[in-house]
This record gives sequence, structure tokens and C-alpha cells, in this order.
Amino acid sequence: MTSSSRLTGRVAFVTGAARGQGRAEAVAFAEEGADVIITDLCAQPTETDYPAATPADLEETVALVKKTGRRAIHATADVRDVDALTALVTRGVEELGRLDIVVANAGIVSWGRFWEMTPRRWNDMIDINLTGVFNTFRAAVPTMIDLGNGGSIIATSSVSGIKSLPGQAHYSAAKHGVVGLVKTAAIELAPYKIRVNSVHPWGVNTAMGGMGIDGQKVFEDNPSYAAAMGQYWFEPPISEPEDIAASVVFLASDDARTITGIQLPIDHGATKI
Repeated sequence: MTSSSRLTGRVAFVTGAARGQGRAEAVAFAEEGADVIITDLCAQPTETDYPAATPADLEETVALVKKTGRRAIHATADVRDVDALTALVTRGVEELGRLDIVVANAGIVSWGRFWEMTPRRWNDMIDINLTGVFNTFRAAVPTMIDLGNGGSIIATSSVSGIKSLPGQAHYSAAKHGVVGLVKTAAIELAPYKIRVNSVHPWGVNTAMGGMGIDGQKVFEDNPSYAAAMGQYWFEPPISEPEDIAASVVFLASDDARTITGIQLPIDHGATKI
């Protein structure tokens, strides 16, 4: 940490932090001087074609944060459980003294044509990727308001929150819903000097971010869907988790003090084609 660190003395709460984007964000916050409160389910939340994060993954994130010299409060929690999230935020603030930044990052992906997917697949997606964001906001915002320090909230949406993608009706619906929540929250929290924004990645090099077996089958069976995916303006074709973390740190910092209610694409130009 240097004297120029942008988040010195602040505390960030990050969901889905066991690996991937959430881990990169937690570590980036710590490198910029913030202590962190982090959580992940560390179990299979529903049927997906990629493996779930583990408790060991979350412990590794904690170790990486502590390696920077910052503190980390952690627990396993399901973003569908608002009481568990609230309890973690309460404990984190008691131990770390404040809460300035929230990143609602936890999420899942699955594939299928909408009329063929089970109601459970639809409901699990909405419960985790949309209601889970609401629960994260709901668990953190009352404390942020009571503390009176203002702050920054960032929700992880997707390119699918800007342009809908085939084989992902449930994912697109959830990620579009995140945008609506963010825009309303930005208005409602403005009097408390809490900014609210969303980030919109394209593909990210994580266990969840690639196109697994289910996704490949959707496009093999429906070749016309490829045209809807657009194309990239430049290489590399997908992002690294640290690319997303860099944008999240920017939105969390005072460098973005006049920015609220926006949807920031981190998408290699994919939404512009």
C-alpha cells in the first residue's frame, strides 16, 4: 500500500468472492488500502455445467487480502438469504468500524431455450442473479445510511443486461432487472451521498465465464444464434477478472465521485455491434 492508494481507510463488502471476479475485486480493494468483508456460498447453488467454488477458495481469497496487509472478515453465505448477509455485514462493521463500498457480484450462469427450461432453472436464476443483488443491497444500505459516510455500490450485471442473448432468456431477464434496480437505487440513495452503478462484462476468464457444455450445445443446435452474439473489436477476445476489478475500483473511488446510475460496459465493444 502506498500513500496514493485510492481507498485507504475504507471497508468494502463483496459477494461471490471465493474466486474469479469477486476474488480479483477483493484483492484489488485491499491493494488500494481497503479492508474487506467477503462471502461466497462455496457450494453448488443449483444445476450448472461448471464446478462450484469451495471453502478452500474463499480461504485463499482471505490469504491474498491479508498478504497486502489489510484485514478480511469472511463467512459462507447464500445471497438468497438476506438474514445471513445482514449478519455478516453487522459483524464486519463491528470489527472493521465502517462500510463504504458494496459489490453485489455473486451470480450463476446456465443455458437453454426459454420454453424448454424448467421453472426451477428460471426461478433459481432470478433468485440468485436478481433477488441476490437486492438482498445484498438490502443487507448493507441501512448500515451505510446510519454511518453517514456516503459510499459506492456496484452491481455486476452483464452484456446480457444491455443486449439480450439467445439461450439465456432467464440470465438476460435477471441482468436487465439488475439495471432497473441500480437506476432506482441511485435515485433513492442520492440524498445519502451513496452512488450506485452497474458493470457489464462480456466473457471473463473464470470457471463461470466460459461457454460450457450446455452453452456449446445450444449454439450447435441453433446456428442462427451466433449472429446475435456480435463480435469483438479487438484482442483479447475475453477479459481477465482483473480487468473487471479495475473498473470496479474506479467506480468505488473518489475518481468516480460524480458518477451514479450508469451502466459501464467492459465488453470489448460487443454491445456496439
